[in-house]
Parts: sequence; structure tokens; C-alpha cells
Amino acid sequence: MNIVRRFAMPLVYSLIAIFVLMGAGSSRALAQEDHTHWTASEGLDEQKNPASALIKVVRDSTERFQNVSAAEAAGYYLQFGCVSGPDSGAMGMHFVNMALVTDGILDATRPEIVIYEPLPNGRLRLIGADYLVLADAWNATHSAPPQLMGQLFHLFESPNCFGLPAFYTLHVWAWKDNSTGALVNWHSNVSCNAFSGRIQ
Repeated sequence: MNIVRRFAMPLVYSLIAIFVLMGAGSSRALAQEDHTHWTASEGLDEQKNPASALIKVVRDSTERFQNVSAAEAAGYYLQFGCVSGPDSGAMGMHFVNMALVTDGILDATRPEIVIYEPLPNGRLRLIGADYLVLADAWNATHSAPPQLMGQLFHLFESPNCFGLPAFYTLHVWAWKDNSTGALVNWHSNVSCNAFSGRIQ
């Protein structure tokens, strides 16, 4: 996979490409195991569900993106069609805000990526969000790995099989329950079968 070029924008595109394909390789996951097995339907009671506070923030911050045109108006654009895994469900359609990817800042109310699932009627359903930051940018100003509201990110180290610099990422499946957890990379109940290559 020859995705790395010489300068910043090619690096950004490469990073996003690897993000959507990252299920194909192994990672050294920093996320706490007990936090990844919660599902959104288990309630937003923070004492019973440590991930619930973050899920609530994602819902509050992305509800306006239920209509994909609102996401596009806010600077999110589809990258790489619909991403599915060989046997792990799918990630769906990633609408990426390049300005947020490159700013090196993590803000729970401003995810770098919003994720949709294509439906048989041609519409898109908002299913979650993803936070992403380059490890070098983060590590330059922080002494510990990134986390949002107590939820640690997954680290993809360098060198890696993709030839990319290290990066941190955290999925939050806030709008569609995932039987394998609300904070894992792949959604077990998402499909790209209805993806037509067009956005309605």
C-alpha cells in the first residue's frame, strides 16, 4: 500500500486511509478492556457505565448530523466509500473533517470523523464518531497517551505494516448498539451492502 508521500496533506490522507483500514492489522490497544464491552443501550448512567458520559457527549454533539448534509456543511466529507471488514462487521462511511484531523487537538464535542451506515432506501444513518490524532503531535505537548472523559485511545505504533507514523484513535458507537462494545474499532452489526457509491 503506497500511501505515504513527502509532505503534510499526503500524510493526512494516508493517515485517514489507514484509520479506515486499521482493522486489518494488529494494534497495541491502550483502551481499557472493561470499558470496551458496554453498549449504548445499556443506558447513560455514568456510575453503571463508565463510557456513558462520552457516549452522551457524542450524541449531544452530533445529533445535528443526523442529516448528512448538515455534516457536509460543517466540513465533513466522505473518504474511501464504505469500509467493511472481512469477518468483523464494518466501520461504515467515514465523513472526515480535515481541519480537525490536522489541528492536533482532541475535543469531545468536535470529533474528527462522523460515521454513517448506508441503508437500503439510499439514505444514511448516523451511527457514531471517531477521534483521531497523530501520536507525534500529541506526544510533543503531552506526557501521557490521549483520553477523552476517562476513555483511553488505541495506539498504532511506528514502524507499522502500513509505513505510517504512529497515531491514536477512539471510536464511539453512540447511535447504534454494538454487541462487541461501544468503543471498539469495528461494529459487529453494520453492513456496507447497501452502499451504492452515491450520497442521497
